[in-house]
Amino acid sequence: MRSIPFEAQERAALCDLFDELGADAPTLLEGWTTRDLAAHLVLRERDVLAGPCLVLPGPFGRFAERRRANLAARTEFEWLVDRIRSGPPPGFFRIPWVRSFPSLNEFFIHHEDVRRANGRGPRTELTPALQDALWRNVRRGCRYLSRRLREIQLDIERAHTGECVTVRRGGPAVRLRGAPGELLLYLFGRQSAAEVDVLGTVQAVATVRATRFGM
Repeated sequence: MRSIPFEAQERAALCDLFDELGADAPTLLEGWTTRDLAAHLVLRERDVLAGPCLVLPGPFGRFAERRRANLAARTEFEWLVDRIRSGPPPGFFRIPWVRSFPSLNEFFIHHEDVRRANGRGPRTELTPALQDALWRNVRRGCRYLSRRLREIQLDIERAHTGECVTVRRGGPAVRLRGAPGELLLYLFGRQSAAEVDVLGTVQAVATVRATRFGM
């Protein structure tokens, strides 16, 4: 497995979990079952019109959601899973940088969305190399993912290593401390599921906890 890109490893593990749990299992995404999530992943990579709209606001996002809901309603779950398992189609999603950054984030986060909604806690078998890759992605994306936080200094610390990055300056300081995968979950808005220590004054911590992180 070590020679396989981490994105592909997470993709395969998520598909195995889809097969195990079926189409109607819950996810951490409110109102979404595993069928809904599978349709989202297929649309992201294979719908050239709606896929780019997933990250856009307003009518673009609503257009993408209509396409996703239609795909989920009209398509066999097994077909959706097979399409995901087959890997990214030729083009943008095969670019190495895309696979190692946004796509690794996508499949790691959604793998955990399914695991944790179905009673499976943090994984203990993540390799040091995968942890390093997730930490790089935390560092790459943390400023954007925390962009709604105001008047707080935000520091992010990789647990048990002493590695720390200051994301935002100004105001009272809050430190997020955890394993790279847990920090990534927190930054992508899964605060309640992520095992992350939030350290700082009571008021500053409350501000961070009330902030919407993520895309």
